[in-house]
Amino acid sequence: MAKKLKTLRCPTCKTIVLAGGEDFPFCSDRCRRIDLGKWASGGYVISSSIHDPELLDELEGLRDRGRSSSGPGSGDGE
Repeated sequence: MAKKLKTLRCPTCKTIVLAGGEDFPFCSDRCRRIDLGKWASGGYVISSSIHDPELLDELEGLRDRGRSSSGPGSGDGE
């Protein structure tokens, strides 16, 4: 039985790429850099809800601190 080559499509340009390629999973360094640029510029976003109670408490504390330290009536006495 012949061994099946594993392939994937380049995430950037959709060209078929062999699994053992130098730039895998991309077809070239150019496509790899385009993808990196999208991550760096905020073109890709990973979003999910937060389920860790400690992290939720910390984020709420930061948000509350931001509200109380800015704007009129911030409590600095001047």
